Order: sequence, then C-alpha cells, then structure tokens
Amino acid sequence: MSSILVVEDEPDLASLIAFNLKQAKFDVDLAYDGETALDIATHRRPQLVVLDLMLPDISGVEVCRQLKRNSTTSYVPVLMLTAKKEESDRVAGFEAGADDYIVKPFSVLELVLRVKAVLRRAGTGEAEAKSLAVGLIELDVVEHRCNVAGEVVPLTLLEFRLLHHLMARLGRVQPREQLLQDVWKVQGSLETRTIDTHINRLRQKLGAARDYLETVRGVGYRLINPTLKQ
Repeated sequence: MSSILVVEDEPDLASLIAFNLKQAKFDVDLAYDGETALDIATHRRPQLVVLDLMLPDISGVEVCRQLKRNSTTSYVPVLMLTAKKEESDRVAGFEAGADDYIVKPFSVLELVLRVKAVLRRAGTGEAEAKSLAVGLIELDVVEHRCNVAGEVVPLTLLEFRLLHHLMARLGRVQPREQLLQDVWKVQGSLETRTIDTHINRLRQKLGAARDYLETVRGVGYRLINPTLKQ
C-alpha cells in the first residue's frame, strides 16, 4: 500500500483529503505545518507528499525545497496544493522541485487521480529499459539510482526523469516545450526557464559528465555520448 503524506493546515480539508485517499487504498499521514511534515517525511519516507503552498510556519515552497535537498526524501514526488493561480507561483513550485500542482478549489476525485498519475510517472513501465548507460553515466531505472564514474549521484525525482528522458533519446534535440510536456506533464504558457534551472542543476551534479548535456540555442537540449561522433 502506497503511503501519502498530506500537509494541509485546514483540518477539515486535510481530513477530507485523507478520507478520500484512504478510500482509494492509500495509507495516509497528516501534518498541519511544515516542520511536522519534514519530520514525518524524514522518518517515514512516504511515496508521495500532497503539500499545501500556504502553511502557518514555513511556506510549502520551502518545505518542498528542503525535501528535495534531503537525500532521504529527494526522490519523493510532491503534488502542490495552491489557492493561487498566478503563473509565478507555479514556476516557484516547479523550481523548488514540485512534480505537479492543483489549484484550490478542486475536486477531491481529481486530486486522487492526480496522485495516482504522479505515482505512475514516478514508477517504471514493464516495457521500459531497466537500466541505461551513456559514457560515464549509469542509470538504474528500477532503483532510481544514478552513478557517474562509479560514484552515486543523488538526484531529485524531476532531475532523474529529465536525465532518463534525455538518455533514452540520446543525440536527439528535445525542445523546451516538449520537455515540459513529457517530463513535467505540463502544457500551456508555463515559463520554460524552469527547465533551464533544472538543466543547470543537473549539469552541476553530473560533474565529470556535465558536458554530455548540450544546449542547442533557441531550441532546447540534448544528451550526447562524447566518445561517439555526433
């Protein structure tokens, strides 16, 4: 049974969300503030966090940022809840590492379906390759592990999905809009600079393999194997 951590400071809404997730056969923990959420996530490591943007102590964006920085919880997907519709809030959430968002007021049924969709994306399909290797980079898709030159590199879920997407399409340029659709599962006017931020972070983490990630000006990005002629 997948465990879900619901972080929501409105008790009635938190209880409603928890009830419907339990009806959908999820195990649910509740937290009403950011500090409690971080403590629960660190010690129990849920499969997904449903996280309100507005919390009484620290913001949901900061909670998300800390979850993604912690090696224990960096792979845990985050579904952000927000009453704000401004694009800047969505960008802030994605740049902090959120995997999806839903705007209040929302249908609880939609929330449950979104949770299931994010969990599916975090997993792997039977037809997918179990591992990928390009030069110094080795990606274990099942274990969600990345090695560079034999050393483990901690990646957030979005960074892992981004690298996986590029490795699976080795040498092919991926436009920013396509990456938003395929990796972030977002369509529309969301600013593509969030991709640039994640690419820069991914490059830093890849270390000796950072040059595998190429920028194609005005288009997007691709991953190459420098040992092969492109």
